[in-house]
Amino acid sequence: MSNRKARRVFYFQKREDAMKRIIPAIILTLMALALSGCGHHHHAMYVRDSADRVKAADWSKMETVTVTMTDYAFNPASVVFRQGVPYKLVIENKGSEKYYFTAENFFRAIATRKLQSNTDGEVKAPYFSAIEVYPGRSLDLYFIAVKSGTYPLICTVEGHEAMGMKGEIRIE
Repeated sequence: MSNRKARRVFYFQKREDAMKRIIPAIILTLMALALSGCGHHHHAMYVRDSADRVKAADWSKMETVTVTMTDYAFNPASVVFRQGVPYKLVIENKGSEKYYFTAENFFRAIATRKLQSNTDGEVKAPYFSAIEVYPGRSLDLYFIAVKSGTYPLICTVEGHEAMGMKGEIRIE
């Protein structure tokens, strides 16, 4: 092998070795940035001091509101909550199939205490995106209304929204 050819091979080997070290570092950096950005943005959309609000609330003054899901309808279709008030939202399914109570923007506007099944237990989580309720069952959502606004409510089972299973939730 000529001297010139050997230098060229050596040059490309060095370059390949450098790329093998740099590319994984670049990929890891991009993944870390993407994950940290997504995580931060995701949590920022929800009530940040949710736990403090829940702890400070006087739950003995809690108000109860019931929304009944029937075959392709929410009853009432429009619900109003007042800021700063602790609530128990009873979500009943009196229909013939499972339904979803999906109100992502509403869930981002409340401080959630817990979601409770009167027969199976409870889930304590800072936020939800949808609540599925089986026929003949109900779930209780305990929360404090925080951010004023009007939020869409839909059932995300395919075709149900088009059949009229939609409504709105307002926080004043």
